Amino acid sequence: MQQLIADLERTPIGSVTYGESLAKHTTWKIGGPADLFIVPNTREELSAALQALYRHGVPWTVLGRGSNTLVSDKGVRGAVIKLGGGFDEVGFDGGLVTAGASYSFIKLSVMAGKEGLTGLEFAGGIPGTVGGAVYMNAGAHHSDVSRIFKSADIVWEDGTCGTYGKEQMNFGYRHSILHDRKGIVTEAAFDLVPGDRKEIAAMLASYKDRRLRTQPLQAACAGSVFRNPPNDHAARLIEAAGLKGAREGGAEVSLLHANFIVNQGGATAEDVLTLMRRVQRTVEDQFNIRLVPEVLLMGER
Repeated sequence: MQQLIADLERTPIGSVTYGESLAKHTTWKIGGPADLFIVPNTREELSAALQALYRHGVPWTVLGRGSNTLVSDKGVRGAVIKLGGGFDEVGFDGGLVTAGASYSFIKLSVMAGKEGLTGLEFAGGIPGTVGGAVYMNAGAHHSDVSRIFKSADIVWEDGTCGTYGKEQMNFGYRHSILHDRKGIVTEAAFDLVPGDRKEIAAMLASYKDRRLRTQPLQAACAGSVFRNPPNDHAARLIEAAGLKGAREGGAEVSLLHANFIVNQGGATAEDVLTLMRRVQRTVEDQFNIRLVPEVLLMGER
């Protein structure tokens, strides 16, 4: 690790901190320290950082806005990369929308609506970044990223870069090529079509109102915890199993939405994991359906 640190100090890669608490960077407000916390601001800095990590055989992971992620109480060995402000830009060219990977996916849907472009309304309730949305093929309201996706710029783990179209991304339900090959999205482009600004705004407002009524957005949470099984909904199964309000330490199955686990104060990653396993076991015992986590588990176990 000391050789890597010396290498990083000689290389323009953005900012580097040591022992950074990741609880400050996750919406669950949970997580131990990262050995290295790297924040590049350009694709060149990101590529240089990945090349250095690759040379020294040091593992790394990427963190966006910290939603949909459960970081271990023990923290993360190796490096955590968080894209900086240089990746937080957006541009419109007719129906083509280009956004940096750290740009808010919710904000992108609002900006597109103001431009009179339709197709991104489903994103109005999806927390996180554009890069994370591409990685997960994020979706809601019977749509997902793959339906509007044009291309993405990706830096791979050895520092090489490329631009990839929809047919190369291997999109599936909450899946992309980035689950099979390690890399980081730096920018993505989407094809939208003209629409009525008032209708788009009304739809976004409707989705927002529904979220506020049905999801615990004021609490420390990470979005949906489990994927929906085929032809069913995880929240329905969890509620039917009588698990609303179930607790482990400071973690609680939300009384408002059963597929959310909230940090009621002082929850640890182990509390959340224990509660997740309890939910999986109970639902499987009652309905013979094994719920699959949608949240990403990060760090040392």
